[in-house]
Amino acid sequence: MFRARLALALSLLIALQPPVMAQTPTAPVPRVQMPIDALMQDAGEYARAFGVTLDEAMHRLRAQADSVAVTDRLRETYRDRWAGIVIEHRPSYRIVILLTGTDPVADQSIVAGGIDVPIVFRTGAAMNRTGMLAVIATHQAQIRAALPHPPGLGIDPRTGALVVMISGRDAERDRGGAVQAQIAAMTGVPVQIEAIDQTTSDLRPSPQTISSDAAPAAIAPTPTVEGGARVVGTVDGKRYACTTGFVVTDGSRSGIATAAHCPDTLTYVDSRQGSVPLEFVGQWGWGYQDVQINTVATAAPLPPSFPATFYANTAKTLTRPVSTWRNRESTRAGDFVCHRGERTGYSCALVAMVDFAPAGDLCGGACLPTWVAVEGPTCKGGDSGAPVFDGTVALGLVKGGTYRRDGTCLFYYYMSTDYLPAGWSLSYAAPRAAPETVTAAPLTQAPR
Repeated sequence: MFRARLALALSLLIALQPPVMAQTPTAPVPRVQMPIDALMQDAGEYARAFGVTLDEAMHRLRAQADSVAVTDRLRETYRDRWAGIVIEHRPSYRIVILLTGTDPVADQSIVAGGIDVPIVFRTGAAMNRTGMLAVIATHQAQIRAALPHPPGLGIDPRTGALVVMISGRDAERDRGGAVQAQIAAMTGVPVQIEAIDQTTSDLRPSPQTISSDAAPAAIAPTPTVEGGARVVGTVDGKRYACTTGFVVTDGSRSGIATAAHCPDTLTYVDSRQGSVPLEFVGQWGWGYQDVQINTVATAAPLPPSFPATFYANTAKTLTRPVSTWRNRESTRAGDFVCHRGERTGYSCALVAMVDFAPAGDLCGGACLPTWVAVEGPTCKGGDSGAPVFDGTVALGLVKGGTYRRDGTCLFYYYMSTDYLPAGWSLSYAAPRAAPETVTAAPLTQAPR
């Protein structure tokens, strides 16, 4: 899943050069995609990644969505034995479920997305997922104290092992598997050691730059904000760029969510509208959260029915409505998901782990194993807060990433929309009779 000699987890936040002279916005209004358009776009990325036809890719992505309810039911059926789940794409598309114990479970097959999808059960995991999360909660501080540099922690859903991502500077300590043996003895579970290079904070400035700001033109009479767009702000005299995530509402007004480690005071930069000032509402950033909410600085609050769309391509000519969300609990390793970052544009990749605690002290201290890691190679500074999605389904907001020594992205990780702050929920493009909330109760330990 992760190869050795990885580069350390860095924030997807980037320092900016001073803006250039203002220009008049001339960009056309982006086109809102229909669900079939969104599916075809994502399927094109899937087809290129796995060498299948567009038709096959569309069937597989439909199967990915259709199979969620089935795997949710299976997780409840085998909760006491459930150790992990993986969607496999080669040599064929199938679902693999890892269970504890040795009692066999007969393989199954379902029809999802118009194709037959095998469900294969493997046994022999040492501990179920609930137990592994409890192990991390119990031993995280002890594991961190045992190494000079705080490691990242996670659960490999393919093997059920505890993944410990140690700093490359600590790799010498694992000669002959010494660190692996030490942590295995400490925790009583199988351990996989991966090496990374160093730890930095979310706000570490990057020497790289991205394109300059759009003109501070006159604000549109009715300003709009989209997910997947650019926001800029200043901290200690330095300018930073982040990416907006999803439109959210508290029932009386709408706002835009981004990462909490972005500047508090932000300006929404849009080539069509110019620069739109945003007002800071609040930020929530500790063990399981990295989210900030800002609203448009207008005389009257934007209504809760404010259009809830996000940019879905690199050129920002296409937007998608948010139709619903998917909980972290229902997300599977191997799910094919996409994100639209201000620095990297639109790209798609596979979920690597759904129970991941990033290295270092990026969460006001140690991070809880509530972050979802997605394979690279596309993530760079400036993507902080970016929307992660499956078609029109909202998944989360990008927090940070891990890079190889040569600077290429190994994986990025996001906060699930489960952890939007209390009182705020996702907005939807179509009105709902009874809007549902995706907020979660505060956590004091790893979720069960």
